Amino acid sequence: MCRHLACLGPESPLRELLVAPPYSLFRQSWAPRAQRHGTVNADGFGVGWYAPGDPVPARYRRAGPVWADPSFADLTRVVRSGAVLAAVRDATGAGADGEAAAAPFASGRWLFSHNGAVTGWPASMAPSAAALPPARLLELEARTDSAFVWALVLHRLRAGEEAGQALAGAVREVSGAAPGSRLNLLLTDGEVITATAWGDTLWYLAEPGRRTVVASEPYDDGPHWREVPDRTLLAATRADVLLTPLEDPADEDPADGRGDDDRGPPVAVAEGDVLSQRR
Repeated sequence: MCRHLACLGPESPLRELLVAPPYSLFRQSWAPRAQRHGTVNADGFGVGWYAPGDPVPARYRRAGPVWADPSFADLTRVVRSGAVLAAVRDATGAGADGEAAAAPFASGRWLFSHNGAVTGWPASMAPSAAALPPARLLELEARTDSAFVWALVLHRLRAGEEAGQALAGAVREVSGAAPGSRLNLLLTDGEVITATAWGDTLWYLAEPGRRTVVASEPYDDGPHWREVPDRTLLAATRADVLLTPLEDPADEDPADGRGDDDRGPPVAVAEGDVLSQRR
């Protein structure tokens, strides 16, 4: 159910990240190696990127399969960026909302993607929808579960929450209302990548001080890819990757008083893949 990728690193043509690797996101649109739900991601695609000195990203999205787009090859050959988020889509509901349903979704400096599905959509999200300001619902780009999850995340960001808090809070809210949902979320502002592993695969590639890639699955067989454990929040810059366990609402005891901040200490992934506890 979709594949996505985000990268922070030196400025380079988009082609080197999205097309050239042997198992690139482009190839994952028809031949993913680690996708657990669905087999072909042909229901749309998108790429968002940041230009030097401009905090608001550009986007290119289309409703059809990426391999059928005659402009994609030229775009990725000439556009250069050091901060990218891209996705290929396998729709929860086939044909829903066309290009508007393709990630990345955007607002201001933010780019967002959702790999997964909300169980019982849309009825399961009715209480959450009722709690959102009407303006947030009217802003929805598409009538899909992913667009709605983005509305929940964006509402939290606009309320002043940090990126990690916003993703973790949205995951807990959706999972509490719709158990069994798959909620691999990916968010960036061009400086930090924040992601959740919740029900599907997530990997990262870290070259400290140079480049960090976070992806649904590795785009090559390099030895430095690391899989993110399920029920984990990831925060990454070009220099560092932090992994924090996420509490599943289904596993909580309402009487124990634990909240969003009681998830255990984050794990810092340092140079050379040495792990250390940060308390």
